[in-house]
Amino acid sequence: MKKNLILVCSLILIMFMNILPVHAAYNSPSNLYVVKAGDTLPEIAKKFDTTIEDLKLTNGLQSDSLFVEQKLWVPIMHEVATGETLQNIASTYHSSVDSIKKANGLVSDELYAGQILKVSPKKMAMQGQHILMTKEEFRDWLFNNQFNRDIRIIQQHHTWLPSYEQFKGTNHFQMLQSMENFHKKEMGWQNIAQNITTFPDGKVAVSRPFNIAPEGSIGSKANSIGLTIENIGNFDLGHDVMTKEQQDTIVYITALLCIKFGLTPSIDSITYHHWWNLQTKERVLDNGPDYNVKTCPGTNFFGGNSTNDAKKHFYPLVSSKIEEILATIE
Repeated sequence: MKKNLILVCSLILIMFMNILPVHAAYNSPSNLYVVKAGDTLPEIAKKFDTTIEDLKLTNGLQSDSLFVEQKLWVPIMHEVATGETLQNIASTYHSSVDSIKKANGLVSDELYAGQILKVSPKKMAMQGQHILMTKEEFRDWLFNNQFNRDIRIIQQHHTWLPSYEQFKGTNHFQMLQSMENFHKKEMGWQNIAQNITTFPDGKVAVSRPFNIAPEGSIGSKANSIGLTIENIGNFDLGHDVMTKEQQDTIVYITALLCIKFGLTPSIDSITYHHWWNLQTKERVLDNGPDYNVKTCPGTNFFGGNSTNDAKKHFYPLVSSKIEEILATIE
């Protein structure tokens, strides 16, 4: 009886092991390449008949460096099956209908079974080091990347200036470049201070590479293990009223960062600039004198800038969004 039980259990285990790879392949697009030890961009570009520049634009790469287990979107040749549409194919391979039509010289959306199409992933909006994304594109970018720095703190800031008045709806890159120039020329920093910027329209930009600690007046203790989010706007009471689009993006990307780096929302993992003494660079939470702390990220940032405001108004939103995102992943 014992031998029969062991045999049945072994058969079930074998069946389960055979099912797993099929399930994994079904959920992972075949044009998402996983970087292996020793891989280089020139080799990957040659392997998939593309260019280094296209690989960088498709994947939002700020340098030629790669990390093991990093995922890269690459071109693929696809044979059309009966009933498939351009929209289906574009969705499957992280592409767009227009790019597929352009790459294959198609003048209409009609396809036929057996047709061979070259499908290239869609390119990201980049200028220099700055990558402009929707919050959903940021999710893909974040989860596809690997980082070599210990990140345990997410910093929330507001720009104060520029504020909503300077945002014209299409000048994202101009604002980023202006902030980079100011930080380098006026503040004497090596690069733009922040890793991430959010905009009133809900767009999000990555500028300073995640593998480089942020700079700024919050001090090296918070920066060395931190990521800085600058939220465009003056969110002190009586000034800019944050748009719903920006609110949603701030909550969403903060939740994504918590998932990526294994953080639970708390005063130790998500910090406000207001909680740090400008002189000593020590965390003082709500006990800093007004002349030694900034109001940043604003006295009306998700209900206020105190620790109680964060616990009551901000952290619950982030925690709820974490659960929502994890439910879609599982």
